[in-house]
Amino acid sequence: MSFNSRLLLSRLCHFHCYKSTYSSSRATAVFSLASFCSRSFHGSVIMSEPEKKILTEEELERKKKKEEKAKEKELKKLKALEKAEKMKKQEQGASKKSAKRNLKRDDGEENPDEFVDPETPLGERKKMSKQMAKQYNPTAVEKSWYPWWEKSGLFVADAKSSKPPFVIVLPPPNVTGALHIGHALTTAIQDTIIRWRRMSGYNTLWVPGMDHAGISTQVVVEKKLMREQKLTRHDLGREAFVSEVWKWKDQYGGTILRQLRRLGASLDWSRECFTMDDKRSKAVTEAFVLLHKEGLIYRDLRLVNWDCVLRTAISDIEVDYTDIKEKTPLEVPGYKNPVEFGVLTSFAYPLEAGLGEIVVATTRVETMLGDTAIAIHPDDTRYSHLHGKFAIHPFNGRKLPIVCDGILVDPNFGTGAVKVRIYMFSFEC
Repeated sequence: MSFNSRLLLSRLCHFHCYKSTYSSSRATAVFSLASFCSRSFHGSVIMSEPEKKILTEEELERKKKKEEKAKEKELKKLKALEKAEKMKKQEQGASKKSAKRNLKRDDGEENPDEFVDPETPLGERKKMSKQMAKQYNPTAVEKSWYPWWEKSGLFVADAKSSKPPFVIVLPPPNVTGALHIGHALTTAIQDTIIRWRRMSGYNTLWVPGMDHAGISTQVVVEKKLMREQKLTRHDLGREAFVSEVWKWKDQYGGTILRQLRRLGASLDWSRECFTMDDKRSKAVTEAFVLLHKEGLIYRDLRLVNWDCVLRTAISDIEVDYTDIKEKTPLEVPGYKNPVEFGVLTSFAYPLEAGLGEIVVATTRVETMLGDTAIAIHPDDTRYSHLHGKFAIHPFNGRKLPIVCDGILVDPNFGTGAVKVRIYMFSFEC
C-alpha cells in the first residue's frame, strides 16, 4: 500500500472516532465510508485509474479462458454420456442375439460356427442346410446338382415337341487329351446360349461327342500294343486294331466327359457321339461319295508327305521341317542304322541331238521322276552353249527345256545346274 493511501485511511478512521455526535444521516455516511475503507484495506488496494483499467482487461481475458475451458469440459461430458449410451445399446443387442442363438440351439437347429453340409445321395436333389456356410465351397455345392439334373432329364430334347428347335453340336475335343482353358471358354459360351434358348421356350439340343483324333490315337494305341503284346497294327489286322482303339477310348476317354460335367454343361448325354462309331462312319463315307460324284473332290497324282512309320500321307501342318547345311546322319523309324541326310547326289541327263549330257546335283534324287526342266545361270560359261536346248528324261523320254535364271541358281553350288519340278517351274530364259 502506498504512503498516501495509508494517510488517507488514518484520517478517515480518526474522524469516525471523534465525531460520533453528528446526526444519524451524517453518522451513517461516515460509517459507510469507514466501512468502505475497512473493506478496501482487507480486500484490495486503492489504485489509480490507469492501473485499474489494465487489470480489468486481464481479468476479462482470464474469465474468457475459464468459460472456454468450462465449455470444453461440458462437451467432453456429453460425448462420454453418448458413448456410454451407445455401448449400453450394443450390449443389449448382443444379449438379444445370444438369447436367440441359445433358443435356436435349444430347438435343435444347426450352429453356423459348426456348419456341416448335409450328405445328398447320388442322383437326388441337393439337400440344403438350415444355416448358410461361412464361405462358398464349390465341391460341396456342385457335386450333387449335376447328377440330379442329368437323372431328371432336364437337358434331353423331345423329338415329338411342337416347340421350335434349336440345336448346337459341341466341337468334339480329341479323345487323347484333356480340356484346357480354351475348351472351358467355348463351352461356357455355348452353355449360356443353349440355356437362354431353353428358357425362351425352344426345344433345345446340345449334342456332346469326342473326336477319335486319327493319327494321334493310332500312335498311342500302337505304342501300347508294342509295349504290352509286342505286336503292331499290321499283326492284328484292321478289325482287331479298331477294337483295341475302342477299348482304349472307353478306358481313357472318360476324362473329358467328367470335365464337361464338372463345368455344368447342359448337354444331352443320351445323344453322345464318337467320330468312329457306326453312324458317324457311315455319314462320312456317304459325304465323300456324294462330293466325288459332284466332282468336288477327286484323286490325282500329287507329291505328298509320306510317313514311313504310319505308312500314310500326312498334311503339311503335321510335318516338322529341319534345315540341314551339310552331311548329317539322322535316326529314322524303321531303320536300324542312321540315314545320311544333306548328301548331294549327282546324275546326268542326256542332251538332244547328241550334244552330250548335263550333270545335276540334288539331295532328293527320288523326285527326278517329276522333273520338267533344268535351270542354269545365264552368266555361267560352262553352259552358255546350252541356252534354249533340251535334255531327255532317261525313264519316260520327256523333253526337259534348259532355262536360265540369274536369281535362284547359284553357279558355285553343286554342279551349277538345278533340276526343276512342275510345282516350282517359274524360270525364264
